Amino acid sequence: MHKKDIPNIISFLRLLLTIPVIWALLEEEFLIALVIFFVAGVSDGLDGFLAKRLHWQSRLGGLLDPLADKALLVSSFLCLGGLGLLPPWLVALVIFRDVVIVTGALVYSIQVEQLNAEPSLISKLNTLLQIVLVLVVVVNQGVYAMPQWIILGLILSVTATTALSGIAYVFEWGRRAADKYQKPDDD
Repeated sequence: MHKKDIPNIISFLRLLLTIPVIWALLEEEFLIALVIFFVAGVSDGLDGFLAKRLHWQSRLGGLLDPLADKALLVSSFLCLGGLGLLPPWLVALVIFRDVVIVTGALVYSIQVEQLNAEPSLISKLNTLLQIVLVLVVVVNQGVYAMPQWIILGLILSVTATTALSGIAYVFEWGRRAADKYQKPDDD
């Protein structure tokens, strides 16, 4: 093992943290879920810091980091939806967006060229709002009763940014593919 492998190990461990988060949520042990979610968040910041600041970035890390993030968020949404704490339509929208993005990225990579996907600003905002929504819903259940307008506002914000970011990816990759295959006019 080399020092440059540390961010990948941290990402892999964060991926494994998905299992106890799922268990804690399904057992309605919300305080435990909150603590594990917090640890996962700190690990996400740490592996990103190490990878970028110390130039320990790798292709594996570029795959593991978002995979760990998505596994934690999607499983949290599924659990909270299954417990009736998030609307099923929102859970379906979040999952649908991720399926569209992953499918689009695979098709683009296979049919057009290797995709170097940097998250867009709206996508980063969407991820942040998804994390905040999960945290607020969990806090509301196990720690402190949150005002319902905050939860409703977050649900509406996540809905809007989920739809907008999904549409933005489809248009951006579609534009790139069209530009790649557009032949210059012979004048």
